[in-house]
Amino acid sequence: MRVQSTLAPLLGALTYTTRAVAVAAAADAPTDVIPAADDSIVPGAYIVEFEGDDDPNAFYRGLGADGIEVEHRIELKYQLFKGASFTLKELPSEPELTAGQIAAKPEVKSIWPVRKISFPKPNVTHVGGGVAEFARRVKRQQGSSPEGFAPHLMTQVDKLHAEGYTGKGIRIGLVDTGVDYTHPALGGCFGPGCLVEYGYDFKGDNDTSPVPVPDPDPFDNCVGHGTHVAGIIAAQLNEHGFTGAAPGVKLGMYKATGCGGETTNDMLIAAFNAAFEDGSDIISCSAGDDSGWSSDPWAIAASRIAAAGVPVVVAPGNSGHLGLWYPSTPASGINVTAVGSVENSVLPSMAKAATYTVDDAAETTAFGLQFGSPTYSVNVTLPLWAVSNDTASETDACAALPDDTPDLSEKVVLLRMPTSGSDCTVESQAGNLAAKGAQYVLWYSQTGADLPSLWLRNEEIKAVATASSRFGAKIVPLLAGGSNITVQINDWSSSGLYIENLDNPVSGGYMSRSTSWGPTQEVNVKPQVAAPGGDILSTYPLALGGYGVLSGTSMSTPLLAGIFALVAEARGTRDPQTLQRLVAATAKPLGWFDGEAAHPGVVAPVAQQGAGIVQAWAAAHATTLLSASSLSFNDSDHFVGTRTFVVENLADEPVTYVLGHAKTLTMNTFADNSSPFLTTTYFPNPGVDDWAELSFSSDEITVPAGGTVEVTVTLTPPQSLNATLLPVYSGYITLNSTREESLVLPYLGVLGSLHKTPVVQPGWDGGVYLTSTDGHFNIPVVANTTFTINRPGSPITGRVIYPRLIIRPTLNVPHLRADVIALTDTGLPTTRWKGYDVLGAMPGSPLALLARNGAASNFGGRLDDGTVLPEGTYAFLVSGARIFGDASKEEDWDVAETFPFVLKYQPE
Repeated sequence: MRVQSTLAPLLGALTYTTRAVAVAAAADAPTDVIPAADDSIVPGAYIVEFEGDDDPNAFYRGLGADGIEVEHRIELKYQLFKGASFTLKELPSEPELTAGQIAAKPEVKSIWPVRKISFPKPNVTHVGGGVAEFARRVKRQQGSSPEGFAPHLMTQVDKLHAEGYTGKGIRIGLVDTGVDYTHPALGGCFGPGCLVEYGYDFKGDNDTSPVPVPDPDPFDNCVGHGTHVAGIIAAQLNEHGFTGAAPGVKLGMYKATGCGGETTNDMLIAAFNAAFEDGSDIISCSAGDDSGWSSDPWAIAASRIAAAGVPVVVAPGNSGHLGLWYPSTPASGINVTAVGSVENSVLPSMAKAATYTVDDAAETTAFGLQFGSPTYSVNVTLPLWAVSNDTASETDACAALPDDTPDLSEKVVLLRMPTSGSDCTVESQAGNLAAKGAQYVLWYSQTGADLPSLWLRNEEIKAVATASSRFGAKIVPLLAGGSNITVQINDWSSSGLYIENLDNPVSGGYMSRSTSWGPTQEVNVKPQVAAPGGDILSTYPLALGGYGVLSGTSMSTPLLAGIFALVAEARGTRDPQTLQRLVAATAKPLGWFDGEAAHPGVVAPVAQQGAGIVQAWAAAHATTLLSASSLSFNDSDHFVGTRTFVVENLADEPVTYVLGHAKTLTMNTFADNSSPFLTTTYFPNPGVDDWAELSFSSDEITVPAGGTVEVTVTLTPPQSLNATLLPVYSGYITLNSTREESLVLPYLGVLGSLHKTPVVQPGWDGGVYLTSTDGHFNIPVVANTTFTINRPGSPITGRVIYPRLIIRPTLNVPHLRADVIALTDTGLPTTRWKGYDVLGAMPGSPLALLARNGAASNFGGRLDDGTVLPEGTYAFLVSGARIFGDASKEEDWDVAETFPFVLKYQPE
């Protein structure tokens, strides 16, 4: 493409967004160029929103009259979004100009490219095969009540269940990968009267089709993500003794993927709107796309639904390792509730199930085992014999057993694991046991945090396994008291499976390292709240095992959707703003965990946890309502030091509130080093010792029954920090009432100017540099490196190494372009831009709403308009529009030039 004067208006009209890398292979990239690492844009596919209620077919005919032939993808004919998506039948040589032609049509309000989006693919441990039948025959050792389910205990869901709240009468629409509704814990059927009673499949079952082939059945038995999400909300009581947070709701499932887990933003926009129009009271989606801008089309769709009165709950993403400024879309949407992930207080472990009986009782009790080697290859039913009566012993069978030890050949021997690093080992223990005839050995762990697997070389031992420390603590005293205990351990291939809840003493109850951080690029608070999302047990497709443990904001999000249903039932309101403000005000801020250790007395930043971990019972019964769920003081350019909020007293008596200020950890966006460039930092961003100071119009207020009082808060930003490093400060306004309610109102702000912060910088240290495709993508090449490649359009012969442009922006970029400049004469026309004569754009440029996690593109000698460059010396020029800038003004763009490189072609 030639860089023409139409570029600035087009940047305002188009929204070119990428997920993981930008400046990717263009829609018309020739096949003789190695593609970029990830191209999230569907070539030649667009979404348009109409100004009115236009007919897509008439619109397509109008395009055809202009020589633009299209193939229909999805009709987006909804109350809140009227448009369509389509694919160009022939890819143009200048896609931006074609998009500009479409955008110029009078019926077009906005146009965006169709983008590929992937649902999370977390590792999962499965539970399956005969568990249900096994569970019907035994009493469980633990977890037999849904009120003992750790995520519910952590969020007070158990207390609402105890009061009879189940979410009855609420319909939750899920936008996900589909659901195995044949699962007994999910009702076993689909349609009216079933737990999963409505929904649609927007993708269809044909993964190979380039366009969606929808059908009315959202069944999934190959991905599993949506089935897990559905169970977190609404699982019925099952063999593992838990329910969903809101087991009384009805579910809708809007399937947006095939078995590959891939979807597109047009399908997701359609799914959100269909869930809204089908009468969902709450919409939940556990997927997202990098960008963090509320102006993304998917975020726009979600924001409109929330504004129309339906709560929208969305996962902010699992990119916590990237640190500040990385919430995903559409969690970035206005009034959309984003939910951070908290680590579970327990670690559900997939153990094999065994049973025991006490004193020949008819009732058997299940417990969990970790089989070792040699494993149990036959069914064993034998009396249990303990080496010692001391569950704290560190020397069980570490020496030869006494002479009065019975013959152990017809017993299962129980003993404690030896202390790690001691002279006593499991091998020496096994040898001492084998000397007394032992063949079957069962160790129990020293702590509740592990269930280790053992491998023995002793050929006299036939089978080994490990049980939990809790099992040992329960059984050894029974044996010491004279009880006779018989254990039944089936062979490994026929044993049922058992959920063993291990302790999580290090990270349990803290924010997950993986949870994505805010704020948004507009400096809005995200996430709003947090909920357990690390190591969550829930349903999984029967074909994939029936149950599984997954982690991420994908799991915290449906838990909050279920909590919304409980609170809505308890309070009689489904208003999204009311629900969001209630769960935020009553949340519990968490301490700071840096990924390895907790820091007592330090509160985690608002940008990580929002208001903190949600407390469902407190939200359902709160008699105070705040007018906001959070406050943003923005950056220094847009700083307004005085803000107000309203305290509403819903009680039937006057209530007095004492206001206070709880500070959280302040963090720099950039590293404080000697580099002349801004250096982006990642989790954990550098903490700094300075905070904002708050003062209130009154430190104590009394609100009459049913009345309101406005509070004015004045904030003084941190004074001793380096504003160039963009410190993000935050904290909580606290309100403690005479009714013993403790409420919080989170706030954050940024010291420094986002607009003055350069978004692109030259060089390896700056983040824009030239490398090659020879396998060393992160190592810059020296100036004037020669790349000898195949001439565009000719067959590839042998191994070709291409020049590769790397872009690591300092922040998310609202608009980005990558141009080619000639350093030797080419005879080609040029356009002046930022003091440079540019030949034209690299394929795929420009892009908008670009995420800061990196961009890369290979260059094969062709501009995006198809022009083949002659041999010569060139460089790349990367330009980025600054945040809060005006993309139509050159002065609001930063530029970075790469080292020059020499382009040559193989002889033909």
